[in-house]
Amino acid sequence: MNSSHEKKGLGTLYITATPIGNLEDITLRAIRILRKVDEIYAEDTRRTRKLLQAYQIDTPVYSLYDAVEKKRARTVIDRLAAGSSIAYVSDAGTPGISDPGYLLISEALQAGMPVVPVPGVSAVVAALSASGLPMHAFVFQGFLPAKPGQRRRMLNDCRTERRTMVFYESPRRLRSCLEDIGELMGARPIVVARELTKLYEEFIRGSAEEILAALSGRNLKGEITLVIGGHQEKEREYSDEELMDMLRELSREASLSLRDRVARVAAMTGLPRKNIYQIALTGKFS
Repeated sequence: MNSSHEKKGLGTLYITATPIGNLEDITLRAIRILRKVDEIYAEDTRRTRKLLQAYQIDTPVYSLYDAVEKKRARTVIDRLAAGSSIAYVSDAGTPGISDPGYLLISEALQAGMPVVPVPGVSAVVAALSASGLPMHAFVFQGFLPAKPGQRRRMLNDCRTERRTMVFYESPRRLRSCLEDIGELMGARPIVVARELTKLYEEFIRGSAEEILAALSGRNLKGEITLVIGGHQEKEREYSDEELMDMLRELSREASLSLRDRVARVAAMTGLPRKNIYQIALTGKFS
């Protein structure tokens, strides 16, 4: 249990990553730490006990979830000051990443307590690693807002972000979210990573429109990590007249609705569907 971060007479707070699904995704070091610390504080003691039982770990577990994090952080700091070593775990993944943990870590550091990371799995990194999208630079935005207006504002603010973007989203809101992405961001590569590391793990790749088509008729369940390609500079600019000509050319295909034509031009140019649609409304098609 020795660490260069430890201070004489003080316990150490270990910020310990745990599996996001498959219980085998835990490091040997994390198992050792969870066995050796004096106490474990957890976002949900019921879920954590299942993990501990799987590895025959009998360390005492106490609750520390977001609603009581501020209050109970003081208890943890007092225990650390008394020399106890403590591990903190969230329900799954790395504490503090869209999970409780930040307040505890911040206050422990302010109190002069040693804080040591025990790294491991994260849904953000897991989704990125198999996405096929650029990983040299990315931005994680956490959960998208549940309210449609707030979600649209966030997506619109991210429209010119050049880095790969990662969000968490509810399966119940995924379809409306994809519709917003298609309208506000245009045709760009998207990956829906569902149930990462679990039995029904799935990656769905394509544009917003293509993924919506793939999801048609499905009752989607499970945790969703959404990876969106960053904004790419266009090789050329398109005038309204050029876009109108493209729409007129497609209007010769009788089977294509106006919505279909707008979607095709958006895919060809990389421009948002909303912009193409506004131009389409000013034109006349035979």
